[in-house]
Amino acid sequence: MSRRPSHPARLLASALAAGALLTTAACSDGGGSDGASDTAAEQAGIAERNAARQTPSGSPTASPTGSPSASPSASPGTLTESGARAALLTEADLEGGWNQVQDADKWRDRLLVGEVDVAAFLSAKAEAAECRQLIDGLYRDNLLGEPSGPSALTGFEQGDSRLLEQVAGYDRAGLDDRLKWLDSLPQTCDEFTVTDSDGNKRTVQVTEASVPDVGDAREGVHVTVQGNADATPVTLTLDIAAVRVGTSALTITSGGLDGGQASSVERGVRQGTERLQTVLDGGTPSPQPTNLD
Repeated sequence: MSRRPSHPARLLASALAAGALLTTAACSDGGGSDGASDTAAEQAGIAERNAARQTPSGSPTASPTGSPSASPSASPGTLTESGARAALLTEADLEGGWNQVQDADKWRDRLLVGEVDVAAFLSAKAEAAECRQLIDGLYRDNLLGEPSGPSALTGFEQGDSRLLEQVAGYDRAGLDDRLKWLDSLPQTCDEFTVTDSDGNKRTVQVTEASVPDVGDAREGVHVTVQGNADATPVTLTLDIAAVRVGTSALTITSGGLDGGQASSVERGVRQGTERLQTVLDGGTPSPQPTNLD
């Protein structure tokens, strides 16, 4: 089968405090020598503090109250491009012989291409649109919508199965809406039909999937697509999990024609959330997993 990556369900370097350096101005009350002396002492203190903010090479460094005005940086908890990459899972984070690949952004699965049978929803045409979003989101890798901030993606192979992870920054309101949407899919899209360009029909089923209690919010679904590949009946099985940490999120999609990968997704969620949180806290993820079973 042809496979595609999920830009879900793209992580990191340290985040630094944002903001301009506080500047203060000494002022005198004009009340004689005591006031002038206080003013001079205050001005000297300012000069000393400003000098302390310079590195030996003369480059400004971040002060306790903010980052250098010459090169503002992200506030703690804000995802950066390098942070998104650093938060991504590694082979060491996964068990079972997963091998990292370089072309995960080119994965596409033709079984996910087709038109949702709107007639099957009768009076609830809007529900058909929700299910179409699921199929399109799995194919285009944007189940949580298009990121509004940095994004990074990685993928792994294990036999005929694949695991794709995306770490990205999002608009908070939109991210919460997409998580609610994922939560509704097992009811709205529990079973529906997709028809491809040749008229072949595929049955899609969506059920709930448990997600470890990590991050600030989380949702998971289990999706199966029954169809044909080269005139042979096949079933594509995918386990999907999304976790929000602040305004960032990680999405993991894993499975294939050999079945789902629920245990690998669970482990990936635990390790991936820890890595993302470490990055958002301004740290560097450990090269070795720390929360082993």
